[in-house]
Amino acid sequence: AEILPLFPLGGIVYTPNSEHVLNIFEPRYRQMYTDILMNGSKRFVVSMSHPEKEGTFAQVGVIFHLEDLKEVSEETGDAIKYICNHKVTERVRLHNILNPDAWTSRETYLKVEATVLEEDDGDDEGLNESMKDNDIYKDLVGALSASRPKSTEEKELCQSFSDLVDKQHELEEEVRFTRASVETLAVAPGNGEDGLWQTIRLWQSFIEQRLLSRQNDMQREFQEKLIDFLKQEKGISESEIPSAIGFDDLSPALQQEVQDLQKRMSKELQPMVLESTLAIQKIIEAEDHTARCELLEHFINAEVQRLITKKTLQGMFDGTALLAEEVEVEEDDMDEEESKKDEKDGLGGNGSLLVDEPDAFQ
Repeated sequence: AEILPLFPLGGIVYTPNSEHVLNIFEPRYRQMYTDILMNGSKRFVVSMSHPEKEGTFAQVGVIFHLEDLKEVSEETGDAIKYICNHKVTERVRLHNILNPDAWTSRETYLKVEATVLEEDDGDDEGLNESMKDNDIYKDLVGALSASRPKSTEEKELCQSFSDLVDKQHELEEEVRFTRASVETLAVAPGNGEDGLWQTIRLWQSFIEQRLLSRQNDMQREFQEKLIDFLKQEKGISESEIPSAIGFDDLSPALQQEVQDLQKRMSKELQPMVLESTLAIQKIIEAEDHTARCELLEHFINAEVQRLITKKTLQGMFDGTALLAEEVEVEEDDMDEEESKKDEKDGLGGNGSLLVDEPDAFQ
C-alpha cells in the first residue's frame, strides 16, 4: 500500500485508458497539483462518491496520471489556476482515508492509503508509458491480439452484443449501435485499441445517450404545449417565437406543467442515472478480464430483455400475435437473467456498491 492524494469528482465513474481534462480552481487542489509536481509522482486517486452519504467513496477507483498542465491564472483572472490533461492508467483499491476531517474543513485535500491493483489483462507489465505509446509496439500488440483466439466468455459477450444490435434495429431504437460495430467489437484483454475497456466505454456512452434521449423526449412534450400556448394565447407567429420565456409569463396551467415535468424527470431519470453509474462501477470492481466480460454480458442481456418486453407490449397493443415458441424462449431467458442478477446484486458480494453494503465505501 502507498499514500496517494484523493480527488473526488462526484458520481462519475472513470475507466482505464481514458483521457480527461480538469480545470483546477479550489485552493486545496491547487496545492495538490503543486505537491504531485514537486514529488514527481504526477498521479492521484479518483473514486466515485456515494450517491447519498456525503464524504463517502467507493473502495475501488482509478489512478489519474497527469500528462500535461497549463497555467491560466492570468487569462482567467485567477478564477482557474490550471487546465490539466490526464490519462487513467490503473485501478486502485482504497483501504483508509487518512485525514477524513479535511473533507468538511476543506483546508487541504484528502489522502488515502491505497493499493494499485495488478491486472492479468496484458503482457505489458514493466513497460513505461512511452514504450506503450510507441507505434511499433502498438502494431505488434495489435497483430498478436488479432491472432489470439477468443475465450468462451468473449465469444458469449460478442453474441449477446450481436443480439442486442439486431433487436435495436428491429425496433428502430432512436439510440442504437451500428451493425458494423458487431464485427469490430473490442473484447481482448488489456488497454489496447482492441481491448475490452474500449467496449466498456462504448457501453457507458450508449447509456448516457439513451438517458439524454429520454430527457429530450420529456422536454419535447412540454415544448409542443408551450408553442401552442404562445400561438393561441399570445398570438405569436412561428417566426416570432422567442428563444426564452420567463416562468411568470406562462399560464397557471403551464406553470404547473413545468413543475410536474421537473418532478417526473427527477423520479424517472435519477434512478436510471444511478443504475447506469453503478453498472460501470461494478465492472471497475471486477477482479479480472473474465469477470468484466461476464458482467458486461449481463448488462447487455438485460437491455436485450428490455427490448424483448417492449416488442411484446407493442404486439399486444397493435394486435400482432407472437409465436408461442418465441414467447416461451424469451421467458426462459428472462428467468435466467433474473437469476444472474440476483447472484451479482446479492448483498453478500464483495465490492458491491449497493447502498445497504457499508463495506463498499470508505
